[in-house]
Amino acid sequence: MPRSSTLVEFAVALPLALLAAFAIAWLLRRLFGARLSLPLSIMTNVSVVGLSVGLFIAGWFTFGLRLWMPTTALIAVGTSLGLSFLVAAAYAVLRHEPAIDVPALLGAGESDRVEFKETARWNVREEKKDPRMELTVAKTVAAFLNSAGGTLVIGVDDAGAPRGLARDYSTLRTPDADRFELWLRDMLTAALGKNAAALPRIRFAEIDGREVCAVRCPRSSEPVFLTQGASKDLWVRVGNSTRAFGVDEAVTYVARHFRPTFADLMLGRR
Repeated sequence: MPRSSTLVEFAVALPLALLAAFAIAWLLRRLFGARLSLPLSIMTNVSVVGLSVGLFIAGWFTFGLRLWMPTTALIAVGTSLGLSFLVAAAYAVLRHEPAIDVPALLGAGESDRVEFKETARWNVREEKKDPRMELTVAKTVAAFLNSAGGTLVIGVDDAGAPRGLARDYSTLRTPDADRFELWLRDMLTAALGKNAAALPRIRFAEIDGREVCAVRCPRSSEPVFLTQGASKDLWVRVGNSTRAFGVDEAVTYVARHFRPTFADLMLGRR
C-alpha cells in the first residue's frame, strides 16, 4: 500500500488530465475546423485550465465527490469544453479583420505597406503572358510577409488608376475572379510554400467599372523564402521598394526581425 495515496492519485491523474485536454482540443478542431483558428497547443492549454476549473467547482460546491468519480469527470470535462468554446469565440472576434478599403488605398498611393501592379501575368509592353510578371507578384507578397505586412493591389497602374484584370483573365481557362484566385494561390504555393501561400487574404473590388484584386499580407511569424529553381531568396520591404537580401544580410535580418516575442510563445507561433 502507498504511504501517501494522495500523491499517487495525483501522479496518475496528471498525465491522464493532459491526455484528456489534448483529446478535447483535438476533437474541437476536428469538429469545427477553420472556425477554431487557435493552434492545437494553445487549445490544449485552455483545456487543461478548464479541467482544473471543473475540478475546483466539483470539489467546492458538491459534497462527497472524489477524484475518480464519474460525476467529477463529467463536471471537469464539461467545464473544459465550455471554456474552450468561449476562448475560441473570443479569439475569433478579436482576430476579425476589417474589409479592405480599396478606394482608400488607391487614393493614398504606394508606400512601404502598399504596392500597385497593373497585371499579374500579362506583359503590358510585349502584349503577351509573361512568367516574369508572376515572379514580381510573388516577390512582393514575400517581401510584405517578411516585413511589417502590406497590401498588393493588382489591376492598378503606378498612379493608382484602375486598369482591371481583363488581360490577366484572358490567360485563364475560365476568365473570372474565382479562377484568378485559384491560380494566384497555386502560384504562391509553388513559389513560397503552402504555409506562406495560405497567409494572404485575397479580395476583389470593382473600381470605376473595372475589377481589381487586393492581396492583404500579414506579417509572417517565420521567414518566407522565394524559390527560384535551386535557389531560395529572402525578399523584404525597404521603404517603397522590394529587395532581395544576400546571405549575410538575410541571416542578420532573420535573427532580428523574427525574434520570438512573449505573445508568439504564448500563442504557440514559435
